[in-house]
Amino acid sequence: MTDIADFAGSRHRRAGEGARIVSLVPSITELLFDLGLADDLVGRTRYCVRPRPDIDDVPSVGGTKKVVLGRVRDLAPTHVIVNVDENTREQVEAIAGLGPAIVVTHPIAPEDNVRLFHLIGGLFGREERAAALAEAFEAALSDLRCAAADLPRRDVLYLIWKGPWMTVSEDTYISRFLALANWRTRCSDPDTRYPEVDVTPELLRRVDLVLFASEPYAFTPADIEDFRASHPVGEARLLSIDGEMTSWYGSRAIEGLRYLRRLAERVA
Repeated sequence: MTDIADFAGSRHRRAGEGARIVSLVPSITELLFDLGLADDLVGRTRYCVRPRPDIDDVPSVGGTKKVVLGRVRDLAPTHVIVNVDENTREQVEAIAGLGPAIVVTHPIAPEDNVRLFHLIGGLFGREERAAALAEAFEAALSDLRCAAADLPRRDVLYLIWKGPWMTVSEDTYISRFLALANWRTRCSDPDTRYPEVDVTPELLRRVDLVLFASEPYAFTPADIEDFRASHPVGEARLLSIDGEMTSWYGSRAIEGLRYLRRLAERVA
């Protein structure tokens, strides 16, 4: 039986009947449903909110970075799916001590979704569904790339938090995802993936778009108007953007590619 390597290089035997999965990654929880693995999913975090309402039937084990170890133990999982950015090393090591296989994910570019589909689908016997998702993803990616050939380059400030203002560096999945539409994120910091940023008049003169993400901070229209009133935005356009579409990998990324194409064409 062929082993399957996860994103950390650890090799896993294909799961047999009776797999019990705990997912600590919201986007992968949704992917498990789309692969037809809802019956094998026994636990998730409170931030795993899709698909609604089916997700409500799956017990919560706490937050992505504040997992309640006793809840995981009581669920007796065979596999726990984690992510390098979402979960802390200390918590993952503690969960590993309970005995389940730890499946590590770490997509850092949109193209990594194909590998992710095949990892989860292959590990839990959903190869055909994984292949169908990969095909749909490749088609949406090709469509966006074709559209991007006619789209102008935009310098963007992608805001994920306020008090302090925070953005994304170029080595993040979000930044690489936006780059597919010729949108280049500014204020990258080589030492910090999600740096604080000083929103100065000089910075706003250098960007075409200021994007207010819906997560992790849920920016509202009122937040955007407050920003406009308190900053000299000049010619920069202020837009809300669906953070799930730009930051969630897995099956959500397929619609995310279509969403980004529509948005980029609208503001071209």
